[in-house]
Amino acid sequence: MAQSTLTASKKRLRNAVHRSEAASRDGILERLFTFAFKGLVYPQIWEDPDVDMRALRLTSESRMITIASGGCNVMSYLTANPAEITAVDLNRAHVALGRLKLAAAQHFPNYDTFYRFFGEADEKANVAAYNRFLKDNLDAETISYWEGRDLANWGRKRITLFSRDLYHHGLLGYCIGMGHLVARLYGIDPRHMVKTRTLEEQRSFFNTALAPLFDKRLVRWATSKKMSLYGLGIPPAQYDALVSANAEGDMSAVLRQRLEKLACDFSMQDNYFAWQAFGRGYAPASAETTGESGPLPPYLKRTHFEKIRARAGRVRVLNRNFTEHLQGVADETLDAYVLLDAQDWMTDHQLNALWSEITRTARPGARVIFRTAAEPTLLPGRVADQILDRWTYEEEESLELGRQDRSSIYGGFHLYVFNG
Repeated sequence: MAQSTLTASKKRLRNAVHRSEAASRDGILERLFTFAFKGLVYPQIWEDPDVDMRALRLTSESRMITIASGGCNVMSYLTANPAEITAVDLNRAHVALGRLKLAAAQHFPNYDTFYRFFGEADEKANVAAYNRFLKDNLDAETISYWEGRDLANWGRKRITLFSRDLYHHGLLGYCIGMGHLVARLYGIDPRHMVKTRTLEEQRSFFNTALAPLFDKRLVRWATSKKMSLYGLGIPPAQYDALVSANAEGDMSAVLRQRLEKLACDFSMQDNYFAWQAFGRGYAPASAETTGESGPLPPYLKRTHFEKIRARAGRVRVLNRNFTEHLQGVADETLDAYVLLDAQDWMTDHQLNALWSEITRTARPGARVIFRTAAEPTLLPGRVADQILDRWTYEEEESLELGRQDRSSIYGGFHLYVFNG
């Protein structure tokens, strides 16, 4: 059963990413991305859940579907008290991580154990907590994943990632680590950013220490290679969209702009994404917040723990394609859709199939949010008018919400509302 599930997961991922002939240059790059994407990519999701919840206006009657990714936002959405969440993902590692988080919320004895496991994620006691509280409360596929071994973990069980700092692992963790290594080669330590206390200090450190790195020959060469950004979960098609949307036509310039927003537009005291990028973890606990650090995802805050525990049973996490899942959903039954940046990967045929199912399953007033590598929405001219005409694009609200997104890595945030 586990082997057949793994085979189906690989097939879904291939169908989502592969757009070119296998023997072509782009086809080879797409297949290399598929290979890289099979394992854990995002130990933490990089979309701001507070912005999402402001856009979605969830109520106690809301039924929603989202891409799971690292599972952080799925858990955080529970703070808004929706009636039901279905989380789907093509990556079995993300599915296993989401199910682990749900089980932990339900079966760990207290908040401190939960926070140590996912907030710090670097204690040997976490493996003992898994064995004592979680193992008997997980499905066979999830157990198989976390107790499996692979080369990325040097033959150790994957569950040991929670004793070796989960956030230093996964493709994103390795990519951030490589960025730190390159910066140190030029005498810059990005961790100094987390020591800043004001926006002015953040701006000064970025301008004097970080921005000049993007003009270095090694950085410009590395970022010109599509494979170098696989660690950010950027497939070849999305790489092309990013570069073509930039006036300088240069990936190093794109990354400099995105890092500038992350470093300078939000206080370090309020941006856990910046802590992960520059400090490689969440802020350390202070005397005033024993067992809880500084800025955190909503699901990791002590004040939300009991709500999340009580509501975790409302979530399903499935290894499935978004469109494929919607095909089995009844008409006019869903209120909220979260597509992350998945549409950047899609062909016109895939976009129309997706939006046809979204439109069929949406209740009047349903809201869809997604992000794009470039700034503009990518739907006009690609999704059929008879489908898109049934939706209102909230342009001004989208722009404002995009400005508020602390993760800072996307060019655009987009909100569509169903007219019915």
